[in-house]
Amino acid sequence: MDLGGRHALSMARSDQWAAADTGYFRTLLVPAAARALLAWGATQLRDLPWRRTRDPWAVLVSELMLQQTQVPRVLPRYLAFLKIFPTPAVCAAAPLADVLRAWDGLGYNRRAVNLHRAAGVIARQGFPDTLTGLLALPGVGPYTARAVLAYAYEADAAVVDTNVARVLARLGGRPLTAKEAQAAADGFAPAGEAWAWNQAIMDVGARHCRPRSPRCDDCPLAPWCAWRRAGHPAPDPAVGSAHVSGGQSPFAGSDRQGRGRLVAALRRGPVSADELAAVMGWPGDPERADRVAATLVADGLVSVAAGQLRLG
Repeated sequence: MDLGGRHALSMARSDQWAAADTGYFRTLLVPAAARALLAWGATQLRDLPWRRTRDPWAVLVSELMLQQTQVPRVLPRYLAFLKIFPTPAVCAAAPLADVLRAWDGLGYNRRAVNLHRAAGVIARQGFPDTLTGLLALPGVGPYTARAVLAYAYEADAAVVDTNVARVLARLGGRPLTAKEAQAAADGFAPAGEAWAWNQAIMDVGARHCRPRSPRCDDCPLAPWCAWRRAGHPAPDPAVGSAHVSGGQSPFAGSDRQGRGRLVAALRRGPVSADELAAVMGWPGDPERADRVAATLVADGLVSVAAGQLRLG
């Protein structure tokens, strides 16, 4: 197995550490903190179906589903999707419309388009097992590529999502740049323990180091948390820190809502162009409906022929 792309992960670490705030990273490099996190994770991890597999396809599906979608919404759809599309080859051979129907309820349907395109590449070329190879897949960025390396191949790749970024910022007591957050995660994750470390720190972020009302008293990282030691002063160092998600704009009345309504209607069948504005919830604004529908066409979600819009 070609590990060249993975070696690039570790080779980049020394430069990142050298450029970072050494006092902050010394805190994270305390071996006892990593041991405490791993010990907590050994008994406290949530039982999630994607944690029971090392199949890179199943891991990729879960990671794309979990982007901007909460775990409870993903759970009932993940196994159902894999039952229909158990391999990249099966997914690639299916019409995009079928993939979009199986994606129903997850939102952000462009992810399904990217997954279908990635399945085509994988079916032709095989599943990549390097950072460079994974980044070449449609819709796969640095976060998803690292997640597949860590969760499918158990490579030494630290994954920084919004939960992990929040934990790291609070541990150090200050907001982090994207480079610092990744460097912190790379340095904190013990070699050979990336799978367990990533899962544990994500669960600490989801269950203890929450955006509001953090549960610090029984957090396994509490003894090393600078923000906690300081008495949780405002502002919260996680606010504005790289990779920590902020609030979304209102969904009601948004273009996203109109897109979702149209895709939901198209899952049931074609929609004629003269029905478009009513279907999207803007009966008095056909120009807006046309504009937003055009973005779905540009994204590859919708096709138009003979005055009819269809999925795929």
